[in-house]
Amino acid sequence: MTEPVLDPAASVDMPPPQISERLARETSGWPMALLAVLLVVAGVGLFALGVNSTGPASVAAVVAAVLLVLAGVTVAAGLTPVAPNQARVLQLVGAGYVGTLRSPGLRWVNPITQRRRVSTRIRNHETGLAKVNDLDGNPIEISAVVVWQVEDTARAIFEVDDFVEFVAFQTEAAVRHIAGSFPYDSAERISLRENADEITAMLSEEIAARVTSAGVKIIESRITSLAYAPEIAQAMLRRQQAGAVVAARKQIVEGAVGMVQAALEKLDEHNVVDLDEERKATMVSNLLVVLCADRDAQPVVNTGSLYH
Repeated sequence: MTEPVLDPAASVDMPPPQISERLARETSGWPMALLAVLLVVAGVGLFALGVNSTGPASVAAVVAAVLLVLAGVTVAAGLTPVAPNQARVLQLVGAGYVGTLRSPGLRWVNPITQRRRVSTRIRNHETGLAKVNDLDGNPIEISAVVVWQVEDTARAIFEVDDFVEFVAFQTEAAVRHIAGSFPYDSAERISLRENADEITAMLSEEIAARVTSAGVKIIESRITSLAYAPEIAQAMLRRQQAGAVVAARKQIVEGAVGMVQAALEKLDEHNVVDLDEERKATMVSNLLVVLCADRDAQPVVNTGSLYH
């Protein structure tokens, strides 16, 4: 069997990513949450004191109370909960990407940043049943499932419009390319049906090359459905059955020849009977008929001599 010459990574020409994930500056959110509560409570108390008093001190107290409440609200705006297996991508208005939060829990970051959720959980995607032509031009139907995970959140957000949709389209493109690069079934070449492990390894490699720019890691991919298209399925089934019959007949004949040879050698070794070449040929013919026939042989009793 010839080795596969297809290089899945070489067949993909994706632009190199322009950004990579980095951790954002952050701190624990609980002290900042306490600070926000204290500022708001102090502002409310100072506001009540200013309202109940008179004179310039009243105005100053009200202004200070408003500032304290605004400060508390600003501090609270920086509080960011991060769930397990989830990340937050931070984007500062006018400055672009500033980092990613990955530590689970309540965190505090710059309040004026935009925080976008990105799930880092393991996901799977199953392609629809695609009809393609294999390397020999035969129409086949194929589908696959790919297990993937977001590895670089910055690339997932900023390199593509929708990384989930991107993975779906690139997976289908890879499945179609792999299916069209190999025959469905072949005894002399690597084929889709007979070499599942090699095919899935190349499929995983090609999908990984296609989605690397989106910050996605491919964990595993598997072909879930593979069959001839309905319009040629019956013809291909008959061809496979004919090949199986030929292979079985070949094995039967090889075994029968070996048995006949062993029988002749045993007869000659023990001097059971002395046969000339003509009678040996007749005996070989009869034995092959008996051993290779589909039905049980019908014995014929010879009541004459050996030669009549």
